[in-house]
Amino acid sequence: MANPVVVGVDGSPSSLHAVEVGAYEAALRGVGLRLVHAFGWPSTHVPPGAPAWNPAVAGVRELVDGMLVEAGQRARSIAPQVEITREVTVGEPLPVLESESRTASLAVVGSRGLGTFGSLLLGPTAVHLAAHARCPVLVVRGSPKPGDPVLLAVDGSPAGERAIEFAFDEASLRGADLRAVHVWNTWSERSWEGTGDSLNAVVDVERHREAEQRLLDDALSPWQARHPQVAVERCLLRSRIRQGLIDASRDAQLVVAGARGRGGFTGLLLGSVCQALLHHAHCPVTVVRGKE
Repeated sequence: MANPVVVGVDGSPSSLHAVEVGAYEAALRGVGLRLVHAFGWPSTHVPPGAPAWNPAVAGVRELVDGMLVEAGQRARSIAPQVEITREVTVGEPLPVLESESRTASLAVVGSRGLGTFGSLLLGPTAVHLAAHARCPVLVVRGSPKPGDPVLLAVDGSPAGERAIEFAFDEASLRGADLRAVHVWNTWSERSWEGTGDSLNAVVDVERHREAEQRLLDDALSPWQARHPQVAVERCLLRSRIRQGLIDASRDAQLVVAGARGRGGFTGLLLGSVCQALLHHAHCPVTVVRGKE
């Protein structure tokens, strides 16, 4: 049986939106939808001799069941044909979802959660899941625009191959165009503060541009040959990388990016560009990790 789409649910508006997106993705793939809620044990001090906390008698079971029923109804309204399963687990959200990701085709979470007991989708959890999950992670944020293209961030790194593959597959499933953007510059984003054009320091800007165009073409050509039905727009953008991609996300229905690119530190699981997209993109973002 094909691996399901897994959605983290905590009852927040953000997580219910994620359920709808997850149902849509499951329908596109022809797989099941798995709704997962994780809650931890109370962290407050329990006096010696006090009875053990039991969620079954603390009103939690009814609350969780009602939450998942509502989530299931949301999913059914989007994809009535998709098989839905529900899972309630005692544990911390990140380990639970990371474990679920091992047998999932896609994990979907909201960008913000309740921030209280039972919270599954806090911002840091979404970021950490994107760094540690064993499948692509879709973080729902902004307003998806179904008629707009899928935006692929191309960096030319070996780790980015899986992101390119995912983006072509996603564009094909959605019947959408693919806009592949490679942002290049010749200065460090950390040090660039001036108002002048620091690119003037480069001896041959045009030669640099041609090299970046070759990088973009070489990264896309094998995958475009495998997906001839996907219309691809190749965009070479001269800008600060993070801001360039965030601005480009205004006209996209989904951004796809690798977890880390060429400029990341060795061992870093989630690059700064990816983190910027997760926090500031204007549409949902899917993070795809490279090969282990």
